[in-house]
Amino acid sequence: MLKKNELIFISFMLFSMFFGAGNLIFPAFLGSSAGEDVWLSLAGFITTAVGLPILGVLAVAKAGSFHTLANRVHPIFAFLFPLLIYVSIGPGLAIPRAGSIAYEMGMKPFLPETWMNQPVMLAVYTVIFFAVTLWLSLQPSKLVDRFGKLLTPILLIMIALIFVKSLITPMGEFTVATGAYQDNSFFQGFMDGYLTMDALAALVFGIVVANTIRSKGVQDIKLVSKYMGFAGLGAGILLASIYTILGFLGAASASLGAAENGAGVLTIVMNELFGSTGIILLGLLFTLACLCVCIGLIISCSQYFSTLFPKLSYKKWAVILAVLSLLVANLGLNQILSISVPILGAIYPIAVVLILLGLVGNRVSHSVYLVATIFTAVFSVIETINTTFLNGMLDDVLGVIPLYEQGVGWILPALVGVIVGFFMRKIYSQPDFEEVAA
Repeated sequence: MLKKNELIFISFMLFSMFFGAGNLIFPAFLGSSAGEDVWLSLAGFITTAVGLPILGVLAVAKAGSFHTLANRVHPIFAFLFPLLIYVSIGPGLAIPRAGSIAYEMGMKPFLPETWMNQPVMLAVYTVIFFAVTLWLSLQPSKLVDRFGKLLTPILLIMIALIFVKSLITPMGEFTVATGAYQDNSFFQGFMDGYLTMDALAALVFGIVVANTIRSKGVQDIKLVSKYMGFAGLGAGILLASIYTILGFLGAASASLGAAENGAGVLTIVMNELFGSTGIILLGLLFTLACLCVCIGLIISCSQYFSTLFPKLSYKKWAVILAVLSLLVANLGLNQILSISVPILGAIYPIAVVLILLGLVGNRVSHSVYLVATIFTAVFSVIETINTTFLNGMLDDVLGVIPLYEQGVGWILPALVGVIVGFFMRKIYSQPDFEEVAA
């Protein structure tokens, strides 16, 4: 049995693994754009930015592991899809992106103007950043102590101080909603939360949470699953609270001037509340958030790859992933983003469908998993090709699908796949999967 304080620290650990630079930027920009409608927009944002990741943790807990969940589609899929996700949110895209953002927000603003665009500065910074990340990743058994007892409390204290300061010295009045937030604040917030793509990380982080719980002496699979669920809910409450604070700060700063993105909004907020010192605090906040995410991802990916390819130990994989991430990070943030957006956009709907089916448990057969996944994957790939390589040439054709313009056109193909798979189950008399607790 876990003690209450152990479960709280594991929740803190999971929260800090989720909470990266993007989680700072999105709600702040939402608040600035939504203005008076910030609370309605935040409700939509939290529905997907918190709801989907926590459901992902619960789905992995319910199935027993990410591999078990993916294997319900097909054994080949169970090998390829997790591999694609681990590469994408690991050394291929997410880890280098976090390192680049840490440099852009934590170091670049303080460099002399003549040094800002020098590649050598990015190289020096990322070498130090990933060396620290690797050092903190080599002993995953200490993750709770480092995250739950140190890094997460520092993050929460910093955000709490900013919030309290904003209440003591109010920045301004909420303005009228602008852009897409004028007509449909809730749904726009819903879409913003969907685009955080933390549901992918939830599938990856499940193994870390499970291993952490087992390291505390809990071996019963039902208890591990139960504690994973509690940790997910705890992390979700923290995420929702921080998103609410950041949304409020963004809305309160809207009257001080427009910003192109969430980083700009937070720069305005920190400069107004703390002056030049605020920019330093903001840099520390971004650096800490990016560091937490990189550590969590390197640990998750190293544990996965050392299981998949056991000839190399966990520590060797951690070194390899840190070095690869360092090299990719030096391509620059813009280059990384141009590559990551279409790839993540293609695989994310598949992950969401897998999570939702996994939550149903033993009521879903193999054919439902298989057909729903195929239909979703085909649509996602076509949409990605259309937006990335065809410059929207197929928009008129794809536009007839409901919710395509809102970015979730995959929902209808997924539902059709579920229906077709259900009838295939009846025709071929397939049994449902037995529910396996993690």
